[in-house]
Amino acid sequence: MEGLFIRSIEEHIPLEMIYLNKNQEITQRKLIIKEVNNEFIRAYCLLRKQVRTFRRENILSIMPEKHSKYLH
Repeated sequence: MEGLFIRSIEEHIPLEMIYLNKNQEITQRKLIIKEVNNEFIRAYCLLRKQVRTFRRENILSIMPEKHSKYLH
C-alpha cells in the first residue's frame, strides 16, 4: 500500500479506494494522494472535487485506477 501512496503523490496517479466511512457504509472513491502519515491519508477526491482526509484503518482496498492512462 505504501508504494501506491508514494507513486500517487510523486506522479499524480489516481487510485481507486474502497472505504468504510464513519457511518459504516462502504464507499468507492477515486483519488490522488497528497499526504500520508501513520493514521491518515489526505487526498484529492475526484468524486467530491476537494481534498479529503481518510483514516488508514478504514481503507478496505486500494489499487491503481482501472482506466488510468498511467497503467502499463
